[in-house]
Amino acid sequence: MGTRYQGTTEDIRALNAFIKLMRAAESLTYRLHKPLSEHGLTASQFGVLESLLHLGPLCQTELGRKLLKSTGNITLVVDNLEKRNLVHRDRDSSDRRFITVSLTDDGRKLIRQVLPERVRHIRNEMDILNAEEQETLGRLCKHIGTQNRGHELET
Repeated sequence: MGTRYQGTTEDIRALNAFIKLMRAAESLTYRLHKPLSEHGLTASQFGVLESLLHLGPLCQTELGRKLLKSTGNITLVVDNLEKRNLVHRDRDSSDRRFITVSLTDDGRKLIRQVLPERVRHIRNEMDILNAEEQETLGRLCKHIGTQNRGHELET
C-alpha cells in the first residue's frame, strides 16, 4: 500500500519508498522474532548477547550506541539478562557510573546455541533475493542508515 498523501511527485516517491522499507523491515522482524522468543529472548537481548560474544565486555553506553537503544532501554535489557544470569555487570572502582557488561558462562552457552539458528533463519528469509540483490540491498540500506544531515540519532 502506498501513501495517500497529496504532495509533490518527489514527496510521494519518498513516502512510498519509506513505507515499503518500513513494512518490509517490520514484516521480517515479526517473522524472525518467534524463533528468538522460543529461547526467551527479545531482539534487543539477542543483540546484547551477540555483541558481547563478538566484541567482548562493553560498557552499557557503548552497547546502547551499537544497538541504537536509549540508555534507559539498554539498562532494562541488561537488567533482564542479568536476572537470568546471562550477563553480569562490573562497576569501575574509580568511576561508579562506568558499568561494564560481560557474558556469563550461561550467556555464552545460550548465544552460541541460538546464533547459528538465527543466522539460518535470516539466510532463509534473505534467500528470496539473489546474491547481487542482497549486495545492492545492503549497500542501499547502509547509504540510508549512515547519512547524517546534521541530525544525530538520540539514544
